Amino acid sequence: MSSPECFVVITGGPGAGKTALVDRLAATGLARSPEAGRGVITDQLAIGGRALPWADRVLFAELMLSWDLRSYHQARRQSSPVIFDRALPDIVGYLRLNDLPVPEHVHTAAQRFRYRNRVLLAPFWPEIYRQDGERKQSLYEAERTYEHMAAAYTDYGYELVHLPRTTVEQRARFVLDELT
Repeated sequence: MSSPECFVVITGGPGAGKTALVDRLAATGLARSPEAGRGVITDQLAIGGRALPWADRVLFAELMLSWDLRSYHQARRQSSPVIFDRALPDIVGYLRLNDLPVPEHVHTAAQRFRYRNRVLLAPFWPEIYRQDGERKQSLYEAERTYEHMAAAYTDYGYELVHLPRTTVEQRARFVLDELT
């Protein structure tokens, strides 16, 4: 079973190249945990559900919590590092971003289920930001999301390591070097 020190989180604002980086790292053979928010949005759109950030933010956060807890437990069965495309503290950042209270059970989850202490933070990068069917935030909201994610991880005692603004290949090399 993997220990939390093998759980590598990549976080930041939307459209900063996180998922492309996680995809590239997965192509090298590393295990991955997909982003909860995008997964919930995809599922909710497919079934006509209301747990969407533009419909019911509290319910959306609860489904992200369930997704991330399940992903955490699945990662424990891996024998090698697991790359997480966002993690539990992101839910706290999301709630704060939207001026919503952080329920005690969300706070408890972010405290109890730990990841590698050095969290990789993708900086706000307006030059590559693109909206799509699941990413509807403005540039301003993307920057604020980045700030809230950085603050949430710092509040839970993680050390932030800023990813360089460079190609996906160079970012992947940076992460692989970070793991050695």
